[in-house]
Amino acid sequence: MNFAVALTRDPGSSGASEIEALREAGWTDAQILTATEVIGFFNYYVRMVEALGVEPEPEMKRDPDVWPDP
Repeated sequence: MNFAVALTRDPGSSGASEIEALREAGWTDAQILTATEVIGFFNYYVRMVEALGVEPEPEMKRDPDVWPDP
């Protein structure tokens, strides 16, 4: 989670030390790459949705703790 937060908040600072911490925790380079791709995709998607003002589907209840009103 620390890697995801760091990558989301300041992608330029998510460097060698964060990746090394994942390796020390037993992650392979393939797992680190996959995690980075997924984190990047969701960051892109959320920013696009927020920029366009997309609202959740009607059957989805908004949880204000997770998705606060704009």
